Amino acid sequence: MTVEKDLQQEVKRRRTFAIISHPDAGKTTLTEKLLLYGGAIHLAGAVRAKSNQKNTTSDWMEIEKQRGISISSSVLQFEYQGHQINLLDTPGHKDFSEDTYRTLIAADAAVMLIDAAKGVEPQTRKLFEVCRMRGIPIFTFMNKLDRPSREPLDLLDELEKVLGIRSCPMTWPIGTGDRFRGVYDRRDGEVLMFQTEGEANVKGRLAPIRLAGIDDPEMRRICGGPREDEYEANEILTQFKNEIELVDLAGDEFDLDAVLAGELTPVFFGSAMNNFGVQRFLERFIEIAPTPSARKSNGTEIQPTDPRFSGFIFKIQANMDPSHRDRVAFMRVCSGKFTRNMEVKHARLNKNVKLSKPLQFFAQERVIIEEAWPGDIVGLLDTSGELRIGDTLCEGGRFEYEGVPRFSPEHFAGVLIKDPMKRKQLTKGLDQLSEEGVVQIYRQRGLGDKDPILGAVGGLQFEVLQHRLKAEYSVDVKIERLPYVHARWVTGEGLDPGFFERREDSRYLEDRDGMPVILFKSEWALRWAQDNYKTLKFHSTAPMVRA
Repeated sequence: MTVEKDLQQEVKRRRTFAIISHPDAGKTTLTEKLLLYGGAIHLAGAVRAKSNQKNTTSDWMEIEKQRGISISSSVLQFEYQGHQINLLDTPGHKDFSEDTYRTLIAADAAVMLIDAAKGVEPQTRKLFEVCRMRGIPIFTFMNKLDRPSREPLDLLDELEKVLGIRSCPMTWPIGTGDRFRGVYDRRDGEVLMFQTEGEANVKGRLAPIRLAGIDDPEMRRICGGPREDEYEANEILTQFKNEIELVDLAGDEFDLDAVLAGELTPVFFGSAMNNFGVQRFLERFIEIAPTPSARKSNGTEIQPTDPRFSGFIFKIQANMDPSHRDRVAFMRVCSGKFTRNMEVKHARLNKNVKLSKPLQFFAQERVIIEEAWPGDIVGLLDTSGELRIGDTLCEGGRFEYEGVPRFSPEHFAGVLIKDPMKRKQLTKGLDQLSEEGVVQIYRQRGLGDKDPILGAVGGLQFEVLQHRLKAEYSVDVKIERLPYVHARWVTGEGLDPGFFERREDSRYLEDRDGMPVILFKSEWALRWAQDNYKTLKFHSTAPMVRA
């Protein structure tokens, strides 16, 4: 078989997606259940901040285990029904949303997980907007139907009113909460019965019941539940029929083109904790979700089937193995075939590099691989520290993909070292952790590495920084919060650094690339600068990460 045919087939069978949600919507639980179907794990863990609970596979950092939250994006890869699934599990907590923003750049689709009792929550809205900016397809999983929930029709209405996206229910719940009986597959006319006990439910191998239609007498038995309560069966069945009739008459029909354009979201109902509805969702997702897509470079699009290898770095993670003090750069393969020991062009540095130790990850576990294809995520051991977020690696001529943005921090702090003899370790730790995106570092003009200012999108990032400096670099520091609320990168003519350094409500700094950044103490101070310096532009993102 030719390389071209191999490339086309490998692209066709890949699905690369990220899961987005508000904290506590059940994202990591859903991730674990998806992995069960790929045979990647045999026992799903639960996210709990208790020492006697099994830690989930995707939450491997010690601080994540202690607090029971996801802090860093994990890359999880497995096969299911002949397809290669690349799942990017992202932090749900708002304070770590910048890591999620970067990860979404590497995804071809997103799964939006919503707690059916709470509906669309603030963090979901933020992450949805990032998906919308990228124009990627969004699939919705309404979770926790086995608990008291909002009406399904209300949830669909909220998707349109709050997020501005139309929806097409692929499955529909039969009852909710303690009257939850299962879900109805609208396309196949099948019912998946909800069970909370039994070996079949744990393994996720429930056989669906095919009905002649919603008037099939079997529906009444299902609605009656284990007690076969006639009154309850009538209530649940009547409500279900009314809802299905409304959805059939007034709801949006499934339109694949609209889904792939990010204009219509397919909606599924279920319970990740009870492993219910997850398998049906996974099967439909594989059918509908896009294969790896083209990526823009210098105004042109590079197709995944282009035989020239190319990829970009979207994440850096240091010290995944603390005993080895390693540094891993995560690369999204965009085109061509990647092979171990291949020599490629490092576009930013305009030099050739050999990729000799490519890794594939399952949370903290790693294995050296011989090849990878578009859509795959490859970990590259970066002992020289030459790779940065946003870097392009390619063959067959030098080009660069559009950069990964750095977002404006909302929290700022100074860092005080408790042992001055460890300043060298502090500088190294701050540099490496900033390259990961844990924090952004700003320098004061003329002071070099002395007294850096730290910026973070979320305040908890400072706690992570403090914890990792001590655990990984043996540096104990004190974080002192600063009263700034905005950071803006500045371009244009007429910038006077001294003027902003002298003002009480602002501060002139430089980022790690020497680009001018001004911190402001209030919205008023920012507006004043914008109104009085018309020749300057104040940017909320630094679109390209460059040396």
